[in-house]
Amino acid sequence: MNIIYVLIPLSIILMVLAIAFFFWAVRNDQFDDLDTPALDILDEDEADSKPDSTDPDSKQG
Repeated sequence: MNIIYVLIPLSIILMVLAIAFFFWAVRNDQFDDLDTPALDILDEDEADSKPDSTDPDSKQG
């Protein structure tokens, strides 16, 4: 029964810390743009779109 006297304040402290970290993250724009980083992997780099001159299968005009 004595453990309840430890667990209840500990859980309240952890809850307050989690809420504080959440509001800190919102205030520092951590959740501004969640879609662009996931879509960046789909964009091709310009270096990848140019044919390699050492590739024998590449067409050189």
